[in-house]
Amino acid sequence: MAVAEFLYSACSITATASTDRHCSSSSFLPSKAYRLLKYHPPGLQLTSSPRRQQAFKLVCSAAPQQVEAPAPAASAAVSPSLNGKPKLESSECYGVFCLHYDFKTDGETRAWKKLIKVAVSGAAGMISNHLLFKIASGEVFGQDQPVALRLLGSERSFRALEGVAMELEDSLFPLLREVSVGIDPYEVFKDAEWALLIGAKPRGPGMERGDLLDINGKIFAKQGRALNAVASRNVKVIVVGNPCNTNTLICLKNAPNIPAKNFHALTRLDENRAKCQLALKAGVFYDKVSNMTIWGNHSTTQVPDFLNARILGLPVKEVITDTQWLEHEFTQKVQKRGGELIKKWGRSSAASTAVSIVDAIRSLVFPTPEGDWFSSAVYTNGNPYGIADDIVFSMPCRSKGNGDYELVEDVIIDDFLRQRIKKSEAELLAEKKCVAHLTGDIFRFKKCNLNGNGYCDLPGDTMLPGEQ
Repeated sequence: MAVAEFLYSACSITATASTDRHCSSSSFLPSKAYRLLKYHPPGLQLTSSPRRQQAFKLVCSAAPQQVEAPAPAASAAVSPSLNGKPKLESSECYGVFCLHYDFKTDGETRAWKKLIKVAVSGAAGMISNHLLFKIASGEVFGQDQPVALRLLGSERSFRALEGVAMELEDSLFPLLREVSVGIDPYEVFKDAEWALLIGAKPRGPGMERGDLLDINGKIFAKQGRALNAVASRNVKVIVVGNPCNTNTLICLKNAPNIPAKNFHALTRLDENRAKCQLALKAGVFYDKVSNMTIWGNHSTTQVPDFLNARILGLPVKEVITDTQWLEHEFTQKVQKRGGELIKKWGRSSAASTAVSIVDAIRSLVFPTPEGDWFSSAVYTNGNPYGIADDIVFSMPCRSKGNGDYELVEDVIIDDFLRQRIKKSEAELLAEKKCVAHLTGDIFRFKKCNLNGNGYCDLPGDTMLPGEQ
C-alpha cells in the first residue's frame, strides 16, 4: 500500500526517493471542485509552502513501467515529532503508512504489472458502491494488477464521491494506487484504459421511452466526445446506463477515433439470470450451464437463447424437455427477474449488476474457456448472423484475454430464434432513428421533429421491469 492524502493547498516537494522514481505536478483550480487523492512513494515528503497559493495535483509512481510489491511491514513505531507532527520511521511503521521498496536486497518482492487507469461514471451510485471495491481488491483485473480509479460524478454527488474515496482509502487495498474524483469527463477520462459508464438518469413517472433516450443520449454523446478527446486510443468502454444498447451507439458515434469494436453494452446480467433459471429448472448448479447467449436489446425484446445453450455439456433441449416452458416461461422469468427483486426487497438489483460488470470485464481480460462463449452487446458491422449493420446488438463472443473479442460463428439459428432476433433488431433500428440528432444521422432519415430531434416511433414500452 501507499500513503494517501488529499491535496488542497500548495506543496513544495522534497524528493529523497531513489532515481528510479519519478514525479510530475501540474496546477489545477480548486474552483473546479476536483479533489485528487493520490498515493506517493516513500521518502517523498510534502510540506506546505507559504510562497505559493495555487493548488497542485501530484502524480508519482515508484517506476515508470514496474512497481515492486511492498515487503511485510514491521510493527509500528513512532519517532519524535517533526514540526509538531509525529513521524513514522521507515524501518518500523504501521499499516497503510508503511512503505518499503528495497529493490536490491529484498528477495521476496515480485513484479507487478503496469498501472491501468479505470474511469467510472455514476461513481457515487449503488452499483458503483459494490463495483469499485471489487476492482480495488484485485477481483476484476487480477491480483498482480495495480489500478488507478477515476471517479466521475456531478456537482450534486460530489460530496458523496469524496466519501467513496475515503472508504477506498480506509480499505487499504494494496493494488489501489490512485483515486481521483471529478465532475468533468474531460479531466476524469484522461488516458483512461477502461471506461465503465454507469451513470444515467432514471426513468421518471410518465416519461416515455423516447424521452429517456433523448435525455440520457445527450449524456452519452458528451461522454463519447470526452473519451474521443482524452482517453487512451484503445480504451475499452462498457455502457451500463439505460437504454444501454442505444446509449452505446451514441457514445461510439461521438468517439470516431476509438475503434467501434471497443464499445460494449452490458447484457451480462441478463445472461447470468438466464443461467440461473436454466440451472434451477434442470436441478444443477450454475457452473454446469454454458454457452448462454442473450441476443438483441436490453429490453423485453431480448432473446435468451436456449437452442445453443448447454447443461452438463449437453444441449439444453436434451436436459429440459419441457418445450412450452423453454419457449415462453423461461424468457419471461429472465425479463421479470429485476421487477420481482424490487417487490421483495424494495430496491433495484445494484449488487448483481455490479457482479455482472465484473463478469463482463473478466470475460475480456481472461481467455474464454475452450468451447464456451459469453454475451455482450457490440457493434454489428460485419456480423455473421445477418443482423442489420450500425446498431449495438447482444451476440455471442469469445476472447483470447487481450481485451478484444471475436464473434462466435458456430451457432444454430432456427426459425423460432430468427423470428425473435428480428423483433429485437427492429426495435433497435427504431431507437436509432430516435437519436439520429445525437449520432450525426439526422439527415439520413426523411422524418424529423421541428426541434431537430430524430423521428421517434417506437413500437411500445419495452423497458425491463425494475428499470423504469
